[in-house]
Amino acid sequence: MTSAVEEKQTTPEAGQEMIPIKESDYGCQILLEKTTIEKAKDKSFPTDAKLIWYIVDGVTCIDLTRCTKDSRLFDMYYDKYGKGAIQKIDFGYGAVNPKSWGYEPPKPKKKK
Repeated sequence: MTSAVEEKQTTPEAGQEMIPIKESDYGCQILLEKTTIEKAKDKSFPTDAKLIWYIVDGVTCIDLTRCTKDSRLFDMYYDKYGKGAIQKIDFGYGAVNPKSWGYEPPKPKKKK
């Protein structure tokens, strides 16, 4: 019997196939992936968004994500990119209330 951590491998070993990581399994949502800090400084994102710096193939990348807990965010990136990839997790620059972010008001009904 394998544990949940063993089932979430991203790098295939000899004779194994790669298992994809879903952010919904961790309760996370990636808003901007492999972006620049200038794009992530946009105030139209929610206040609960986090910036995460990580290294992939020797290149430093930045993602803007939302997650219920920082530990889940760390677990998702650790499982996805492996040991030593995560460099820093910091607050984002968003200024929108998370409850109203992405909310679209209902369209007005046509009068008869």
